[in-house]
Amino acid sequence: MLSHNFAEAPPFRAGSITGVFLIMSSDFNYLDLFAGAGGLSEGFIRAGYNPIAHVEMDQAACCTLRTRMAYHWLKEKGDLQSYIDYLQGDVSREEFYISLPDRITQSVINVEIGEETLQDIFQQIDLLLEDRELNLIVGGPPCQTYSHIGRSRCPNRMKGDPRNDLYLFYAEFLREYEPNYFVFENVPGLLSATDEEGNSYLGLMQDLFREYGYETEFETLNAKDYGVPQNRKRIILVGKKGTSTGFYPKPSKCKSDILVKDILSDLPHIKSGEGCVRSCSMKSNYHSWLHETGIRNEVVPVTLHQARTNNKQDREIYKRAVELWNDTEGRLQYNELPERLQTHKNKNSFLNRFKVVAGDLPYCHTIVAHIAMDGHYYIHPDIKQNRSLTPREAARMQTFPDDYYFESSSGNPARTPAYRQIGNAVPVLLGEKIAEKLKENWQ
Repeated sequence: MLSHNFAEAPPFRAGSITGVFLIMSSDFNYLDLFAGAGGLSEGFIRAGYNPIAHVEMDQAACCTLRTRMAYHWLKEKGDLQSYIDYLQGDVSREEFYISLPDRITQSVINVEIGEETLQDIFQQIDLLLEDRELNLIVGGPPCQTYSHIGRSRCPNRMKGDPRNDLYLFYAEFLREYEPNYFVFENVPGLLSATDEEGNSYLGLMQDLFREYGYETEFETLNAKDYGVPQNRKRIILVGKKGTSTGFYPKPSKCKSDILVKDILSDLPHIKSGEGCVRSCSMKSNYHSWLHETGIRNEVVPVTLHQARTNNKQDREIYKRAVELWNDTEGRLQYNELPERLQTHKNKNSFLNRFKVVAGDLPYCHTIVAHIAMDGHYYIHPDIKQNRSLTPREAARMQTFPDDYYFESSSGNPARTPAYRQIGNAVPVLLGEKIAEKLKENWQ
């Protein structure tokens, strides 16, 4: 039996939804499936689209989405004080959610998408839509089964994993709502992923979408080419209702010339184990790029800028890695460390497991969910701080604004779920660029 979890959201009541919480064009109503923490959705909101609902199975991510929808609603009202009070810990999450309209909390559907849950999800979306049309569906199923790393680590290369077939349920939403377009995001490994019979998953997807009335086109986009300070490649597949072609909304390239160290420079300088989770005192001087992209917010407190505690050995390795990069722009190889520092049993693979986020480049390497496990692959470029990235720093690399708060399941601030959500997200700025181009070409 697939689980339903509507944690901390009021019970869904037919007839309880009135009005809209974002004043936007009714021609651009969208649904976000497998929404995660909402990076792609945030980009579409910034481009002027109206979120009807988000569907996500992870409880912590759903709370992040509810909190973010609350932020947008309160900002529209011109009253962010209750949001600030919550971030500062003056009110509990339960008290904060109770103060919100039902439409905010109920628009985030915390459920695993599957055969047993589809009709229930449709019913809730229908109530949220009222008499409006759904114009767009965005989102992509979990990518582990299609990724090169996921397949290489799994003995059977992910064959038989039920996540391989989540696109089938995605297609059911297309059949149910017949939106004008859909935007499907996934990892480049999708291009080579095959089923047990050797059939291309991408080909199977396109055939099914065509059967349901959609022509599809796709590109591999690298976030660093569109203003995001991160080397992050993703497959962006776009479907359009009908049989026309040549509609792909490829955004214009716009590389950022800001250096990574400048993006991090206005955050408090902290060492291993230091920092704040609720409200940080920011430096008054900051790069204009942070303002231009909407990342920096002078009104809402900055949260989750707290570093992991690293032991003495890790700190010594971190220092060596930063020194090597600063001297030669070389990457530390694990087997080159002194024997006393080589405590990992695996000395044959993943030898670059300690990696510096290059502060002197305009982009960092890809932020992935493994950052929730340890920070060795994301060492801060400032040798004086000698630590790994905080959740807030990782969020900046994903172009999440500083006023974006990442929740835990418990309601207490926690780094691990924040790291996981950030690493799994679509960069906000990339989502916005795609959304703007789609609107420009909308037919």
